[in-house]
Amino acid sequence: MGSTLWRNARLATLTGRSPWGLIDRGALLVKGACLHWIGRELDLGSGLDIEVEHDLGGALVTPGLIDAHTHLIYAGQRASEFELRLQGASYEQIAQAGGGIRSTVAATRLASDEGLFASAAARLDRLRAEGVTTVEIKSGYGLSLEHERRCLQVARRLGRERGVDVRTTCLAAHALPPEFDGRADDYIDAVCGWLPQLHAESLVDAVDAYCERIAFSREQTARVFEQARRLGLPVKLHAEQFSDCGGVALAASYRALSCDHLEYVGAEGVAAMASSGSAAVLLPGAFYFLRETRVPPVDAMRRAGVPIAIATDHNPGTSPTLSLRLMLNMACTLFGLTPEEAVRGVTVNGARALGLSDRGRLAEGLRADFAVWDLEHPAELAYWLGGNPCLRVLCGGVPLAL
Repeated sequence: MGSTLWRNARLATLTGRSPWGLIDRGALLVKGACLHWIGRELDLGSGLDIEVEHDLGGALVTPGLIDAHTHLIYAGQRASEFELRLQGASYEQIAQAGGGIRSTVAATRLASDEGLFASAAARLDRLRAEGVTTVEIKSGYGLSLEHERRCLQVARRLGRERGVDVRTTCLAAHALPPEFDGRADDYIDAVCGWLPQLHAESLVDAVDAYCERIAFSREQTARVFEQARRLGLPVKLHAEQFSDCGGVALAASYRALSCDHLEYVGAEGVAAMASSGSAAVLLPGAFYFLRETRVPPVDAMRRAGVPIAIATDHNPGTSPTLSLRLMLNMACTLFGLTPEEAVRGVTVNGARALGLSDRGRLAEGLRADFAVWDLEHPAELAYWLGGNPCLRVLCGGVPLAL
């Protein structure tokens, strides 16, 4: 099989010790789904079986972006709640009044499979047009075996039909559905019963839960995690968004792939993540949209060596964004990350948050997931607001239609 050469580019490999791992006048040799060679164009050997050659005209090339936390599959929207929050209502007050996640669950249960697929595909296309090649999609707007299964099936179909690698996460422990009012423990029993069935149908790559005072307790979350452990599935956790419930320490004890949100995580939680190797997934879109003021302890995470990832948290209630690049800017302006930290958060550390070692950098032997940008320097990914400088996207060596 011949190779494809992508030449005359500025490569931000995110490897090595130099900032950004920059290679000027670089080239990428793609063979099948993998990067076969990468380096300075002048160092490209002779006698290679090059079938196709592309001159990138000096454009910037980065690893494909990774959105490690989304809720892409749902029906309806919650613009009215946005207005209520502007008038002073809190997230908790809206949820307790029957809004929030439950209103999206009601709309999602009424939607057809085709309707869910069409709306989610349109959202996914927006993400991939900005360089996203891997996306995690959570369930959690079905909250019954039938409807969680439907959402996970739609996620799998998106991966097959839209050219982007989709990782599925079962978030059935997202909220209490109305039919289980006052019976949270019974609902957790039900979730633990669904997981083996969904896993047997190859619909689940990881298991998540929402551990918070308005959601599920540490004890209830631990029961879900125990079931995931029995099934050999990795776990993730929505944790410490509105209070320090000790969820991070719990997740770390199960060697969670990631703990997400983390505005209220304390020193014990940061130390636990550092010990377990769990990534911290920061979600500046939700922080901004909810007008929160408690910033995640980024400095403490840096000092502890916790990998920091950035994601959209796309959802209809608290982060209705479809721009991972905008999240890079917000991570810098709101949370104090450097542009390089932010970009690593959607590449190197985004991959780590999903337990994937074959992407997130430009290096020989890794997947040929990369994006081509009409930019001079990778820091511009976090600098520009609006517009879309993405010229090309390849996922597993296959160019995507943008």
